[in-house]
Amino acid sequence: MRNKAVLSVGESGCAFSFEISGSSFSLNGLRGKICEWLTPSQPSAFLGVTVNGRHYTAQELTCLGKEESQPVPGIRQTVFRFEGQGWELHQTVRVYAGFPLMEVEPRLVNNGDVEIVVERIDSLDLTLKAEDLTLMGFSGNWGSEFEPLTFKPYQPFVLESRSGRSSKGHHPWTALVSPQGEVLSAAVAWSGNWVMRFEPLQGGALRFSGGLHDWLFSKRLKPGEAVHGVPLVLVMGQDLNEISRHLSRVGRRFWYPRNALSLQLPVEWNHWWPYEDVEINEEVFLANARKAAELGFEVCTLDAGWFGPGDAGTFWYDYRGDWHRVNTRRFPHGIRFLSDAVHALGMKFGIWCEIEALGEKASLSRDRPDLPARRDGVPLGYVCMGNPAAQEWAFQTLSRLIREWGCDWIKLDFNLDPGAGCNRTDHGHQEGDGLYEHYRGYYQMLTRLRQEFPDVVLENCSSGGLRIDLGMLRQTHMTFLSDPDWAVHDLQIFWGASTMLAPSVLLHWTYSHWRNIDPPPQQRFDPLDPALTRAKWDYYTRISMLGWYGLSQKLSELPAWLAERVAQHNRLYQNEVRRFIRDGDLHRLTTQPLRSGMGDRWAAFQYSLPDESEHLLFVFRLPGGEPRRVIRLADLQASRRYRVFGLEGEVEWYRTGRSLMEEGLEVDFLQEEESLLLKIVSTNKKDS
Repeated sequence: MRNKAVLSVGESGCAFSFEISGSSFSLNGLRGKICEWLTPSQPSAFLGVTVNGRHYTAQELTCLGKEESQPVPGIRQTVFRFEGQGWELHQTVRVYAGFPLMEVEPRLVNNGDVEIVVERIDSLDLTLKAEDLTLMGFSGNWGSEFEPLTFKPYQPFVLESRSGRSSKGHHPWTALVSPQGEVLSAAVAWSGNWVMRFEPLQGGALRFSGGLHDWLFSKRLKPGEAVHGVPLVLVMGQDLNEISRHLSRVGRRFWYPRNALSLQLPVEWNHWWPYEDVEINEEVFLANARKAAELGFEVCTLDAGWFGPGDAGTFWYDYRGDWHRVNTRRFPHGIRFLSDAVHALGMKFGIWCEIEALGEKASLSRDRPDLPARRDGVPLGYVCMGNPAAQEWAFQTLSRLIREWGCDWIKLDFNLDPGAGCNRTDHGHQEGDGLYEHYRGYYQMLTRLRQEFPDVVLENCSSGGLRIDLGMLRQTHMTFLSDPDWAVHDLQIFWGASTMLAPSVLLHWTYSHWRNIDPPPQQRFDPLDPALTRAKWDYYTRISMLGWYGLSQKLSELPAWLAERVAQHNRLYQNEVRRFIRDGDLHRLTTQPLRSGMGDRWAAFQYSLPDESEHLLFVFRLPGGEPRRVIRLADLQASRRYRVFGLEGEVEWYRTGRSLMEEGLEVDFLQEEESLLLKIVSTNKKDS
């Protein structure tokens, strides 16, 4: 029997249903005309696989039935089983209670008597209406993350990553926007190569398929063996803010790892940009740690430069992998000495480690020739986690850093492109699935690490923001957004990243003082510049406060007035702001600013606590922004009166919710590169 996607209407409104051999699975509770995304005249394939050189969809297979379960409260899971030729295809569909969101993850099992070869495994394959549809996405590269893409599906188009890192190329997210502004969004929860394909069909339809990239991928399955596809998340809403709200709430409740330290959103100082591995040493780090404690920081992180030969000129990139060696020229008393000093000052201690990477001069290549990834005999510059021995080495190495040095926070970086990955056949993986098994092994190692050390925070980083995805955010407590952090760039990447991820897992630093002798043109912040004003510093800092907040400055050399202002901002974030970042819903009230000077030249973001009794409003006037902007708020109670005031007493208004949402706040007193941080509280009075 043909399996098809159908539309149905029930008591709760529209339903998005898959009718499979007479039984149906529905995603109910969707509002308005959202179900008109699907094309009932052209059935959807549901999912697809290529086995032994032939591509199959669910429509071509025999449905064997379905099994339903509830793995955890709030998640309903249905597994549909399809029969192939000596193999079965299982499609797991997860629905999250109260959310118009579902997650699909296929699995193919060889239940025959002979070996088969799987070359493609799509997580989803739908046929959608394409009339007047606009597709959104983001491209990503170093320092140019979340560059917006908008296109019409008049011809075949692909969003993908072939770099081996999920957000180099394109970011693993897309939104399809109807002429009415309704949105269907998809995100691939995978950190390696992925693809989303858009293929126009006759009759005004659009075929959308995607999941694990089939580029240079293959996996042989012996009888009894199985291969998983990658999770793909599909969510629907009335606009982009609603989509983001659903993803954030589900992420915080079901996906993101959490512990006491991560829930605190501690304010971090990191040594990297002002010192790199050139000027950092024990004396410099401890001087900054003492100043950090004085200014109210809660975490001090030692970035790259602590490992390798005992030579002041050691270049960090060359010796990645030699995590057993401490550079005793820079740190004569060792790393535990620093950790103990930081803890004695009342702060947590963090350390950087690019556990996957392997520098050209690292002794690990000679000592453990079984670990390096190679493709056609050429070293790829990383340790292949598709090898169980490499997983064990990585786990034991990170465990030692935590146990012996008392680390509370591990920053996990990855500064290379593995491409299609390792094709060694002595690692336990095959020649066609090295990258796939690397990421499965890396995830398994991180899961084990969190289980063994549940109080330690894990930070995801990859040349800044080149591996940001829902798969990695199920393994780490937050992700770093980008290496550069000048103001307009910050606003662009935060706007983009928050479409998919909650602000509480987005870490970025206030405009950093780089020691780099040739930084990007805009990355030239100087804290000693006499033209730097308090208002401009507030503008820089409040941008970082939109998510998980930190600083990378020479704290011990800040001018007195700036150090005092840093301390004030730290207290403000700790006492007022971070509870909104941790628990609130985000509304992007303006369109995306662009680092190029294009896009919106004002930026406004509103956070609303779940009971909607309190709200926080960030407003920024960018270079080139018009002198006056009206900011219209969201999700207020129209009949209530609200007090709107600056957290430091700058302004105060009393307005009704209706007025704030319909007429808005007129802001005509900010100069370029100035900002407002306002709190909005209901007075519990109704407008008469």
